[in-house]
Amino acid sequence: MLYVKSLHVIFMVTWFAALFYMPRLLIYHVEAQTKPQPERDILSAQFKIMQKRLWFGIAWPGMILTTVFGTWMLFGNFTFFMTQAWFILKLCFVAGLMLYHLQTHMLFRKHQKDIFPWKSFHLRLWNEVATLFLFIIIFLVIPKKNDNWVWGGLALVILAVALYAATVIYKKNREKKKDETLPPPPIP
Repeated sequence: MLYVKSLHVIFMVTWFAALFYMPRLLIYHVEAQTKPQPERDILSAQFKIMQKRLWFGIAWPGMILTTVFGTWMLFGNFTFFMTQAWFILKLCFVAGLMLYHLQTHMLFRKHQKDIFPWKSFHLRLWNEVATLFLFIIIFLVIPKKNDNWVWGGLALVILAVALYAATVIYKKNREKKKDETLPPPPIP
């Protein structure tokens, strides 16, 4: 069973790697739309290739194999796991992570058709959702505690606020640098 657990963790890491990187590629793809021609077309074509390879070569296999090996472990000791509150809560967050994956897939599909429904700032926030899922799931699995939900929930809220604040600060710094690089307006 330790080999199955090892494979579960390995594919979970690959899945998360793809979930962290895909929104970054989506951000860069959106930002490439502001570039002049032919740079925009060249960048868009390259981002589409990178997104497709990442999504179908790493993200989907990572999610599927994480689920396969996780299910294998679950049925290896079903009665124990299904009586543990931490495990049931973990399954709920894994279901949420799968919904996150599917929403990211829908964004990926739109980008492949040159439809950009979200601005880069919204995608930056979206990128942090995977981080929250990672923290929640790891802190449920490693301690395996059935109590202290209040402290865990408080830590999660603090983390979410910190990630949001960091994203807003980053956006303001980018806008400030962009303003500094603009030439001064002409004198009439």
